[in-house]
Amino acid sequence: MSRIGQMPIEVPANVKINLDESRISVEGPKGKLDWTIPDGSKVKKEDGRLEVERLSNQKMHKSLHGLTRSLIANMVKGVTDGFEKKLRVVGTGYRAEINNQKSLVLNVGYSHPVTYAPPDGITIRVDGTENVDGQLHTPIIVSGVDKQLVGQVAASIRQIKKPDVYQPCKGIRYEGERVRMKEGKAKA
Repeated sequence: MSRIGQMPIEVPANVKINLDESRISVEGPKGKLDWTIPDGSKVKKEDGRLEVERLSNQKMHKSLHGLTRSLIANMVKGVTDGFEKKLRVVGTGYRAEINNQKSLVLNVGYSHPVTYAPPDGITIRVDGTENVDGQLHTPIIVSGVDKQLVGQVAASIRQIKKPDVYQPCKGIRYEGERVRMKEGKAKA
């Protein structure tokens, strides 16, 4: 039995849940999310809490039990509190800014600036430059109500210029990410 799948999901008073046969929609102060419930799972609403049940003990239904509960819990948390990922742009001459179309413009060592337009429901914020251990760091904050979309956007921004393993002081990294430095080639 999935321990995570058995746990009930507490629903705050300011969140509205709409359950259909195979769809769930969650609406709260920060936004609205919809999701299709997979076959083999059933969601019940009782006394301000949601419970996920599986319909059989097939291997596929067992594996989806905890996943379904986690995704619905993330939806409830997203519409009440929201999610955010923090990135840091590190490197001499590397800059990040938001243009007037709400797109992220990165100057990260290429011959041209790279522009990233966020999808709907995602906001990107660039804070002021900070000095950390003698290096300038520019924080980028990606926020939204959908946890999966926030993580995907943060990964896409990091993909523009990954941290260099030979010079780890260059690139875009997650907040708190440690980059291990590789040794260069041995000189003969």
